[in-house]
Amino acid sequence: MTKSATTSVRTARKAAAGFPAATAQKVIAKAARKPAVMRPAPHAADARWTSSPAKRPARAAAAAQPSLRFHYPESLREKTDAVLEALEAAPEHPRHAQAMAQVVSELVEAGMDYYFMRALRQADVGFVAEQTARVGMSGAVTLINSMSCKYIERMGSAQLLVVARHIRELG
Repeated sequence: MTKSATTSVRTARKAAAGFPAATAQKVIAKAARKPAVMRPAPHAADARWTSSPAKRPARAAAAAQPSLRFHYPESLREKTDAVLEALEAAPEHPRHAQAMAQVVSELVEAGMDYYFMRALRQADVGFVAEQTARVGMSGAVTLINSMSCKYIERMGSAQLLVVARHIRELG
């Protein structure tokens, strides 16, 4: 018995004890109308992997999983590519950490705007609601950027290359 059906039966019993029987019947009928929870079928690409996830190629495993990505300005893409290429060409350069932190900061801002603020603008929730959300989002972005910049600026060249590889995989 599903959780909603169990809850409906409990509600029906309570209703039968203190309320008219018609109310209990309505609750049970409503629960019966709810469709069963359907789980999505596994992707065909997942079926071909019979080994453990640890043995799968990282890129193929990531491609088989659902993802949400965002669109960002071409100028930010060019800046990101330039920083990543410079880091990959000379990983020991001391200023790469600051440049990477700046790019990550701009990507965080672009992503938060795309995922949250863009939806509010499209829904036309109104000026006050949008500004309230913008203030809250600004605080969250400030906190995330502060924390991520501290960690990125302390990273060594090998760690920065891992972050660069991750950003490349996202794109």
